[in-house]
Amino acid sequence: MQPTEKTRVKRGPKRATYDTEAIYAILDEAFICHIGGTIEGAPVVQPNLHWRIGNKLYIHGSVKNGLIRSILQSGQTCITVSLMDGLVMAKSAFHHSVNYRSVMVFGKPVIVEDPSKKIAVLDALLEKCMKGRSKEARAANDIELKATTVIEIAIDEASAKIRTGGPIDDPEDEALPIWAGVLPCETRWGDAITYP
Repeated sequence: MQPTEKTRVKRGPKRATYDTEAIYAILDEAFICHIGGTIEGAPVVQPNLHWRIGNKLYIHGSVKNGLIRSILQSGQTCITVSLMDGLVMAKSAFHHSVNYRSVMVFGKPVIVEDPSKKIAVLDALLEKCMKGRSKEARAANDIELKATTVIEIAIDEASAKIRTGGPIDDPEDEALPIWAGVLPCETRWGDAITYP
């Protein structure tokens, strides 16, 4: 993916990548994105589930969702995704950091209008949550489908930024008798809890 004026990382450019597969991998691993837009001239950021099919990113919400209606009206949005991999503990307060993988996508939101495509796209969300779930769950009925807006955004303008490794302390701090290192962080699934 070619960097653009919007996606070119200016702060810490060595941590940037525009590799399509790296961007896709982060989008696929994460479940929560943050959608940026404006409502009545004020900036708004809203969390949402997201999923990807090919080079398209999808989000969904109520037809009454103010932010979704706003980004459709403006014809543009910025969506971010972040994964935290660890706390980086340095010897100085200033050099503490976080290991992370993040993606920023800019694009034009488009409503998925075709009913059969809308169902297929929503099924893909269920499959991201649990393989085979779209075949097990009751399909959405007409009322539920009409109450749901599904948005498609082409992943043509995106960048990733990744930090890995340990702390980068100043040379004069290296001899300080203070523990330094990384506290790894991961998201994992627990045991399923059954409800009637």
